[in-house]
Amino acid sequence: MAKLSETELQQAMQNLPGWSVRDNAIERNYKFADFVAAMVFVNRVAERAEQAQHHPDIDIRYNQVKIALSTHDAGGITQKDADMAAKIAAIG
Repeated sequence: MAKLSETELQQAMQNLPGWSVRDNAIERNYKFADFVAAMVFVNRVAERAEQAQHHPDIDIRYNQVKIALSTHDAGGITQKDADMAAKIAAIG
């Protein structure tokens, strides 16, 4: 899968409110009421990631979860990342 061009990336980001581009990845921070709620969200993300065979970087800090997506084989952000971000956004 090819890395998105700058124009393609800008178009993809218009459909991903709350997500931003940082360090050659797209990322979003989520905040939950407590640790348990954060873990429920992470487990739902894991289910979607397994189905898509595309796994995000997940950083959990008590009730805060940071999701980052990048296609390492392509050296940056691909349509696969934008699609996975949309699936994650639908969860939380």
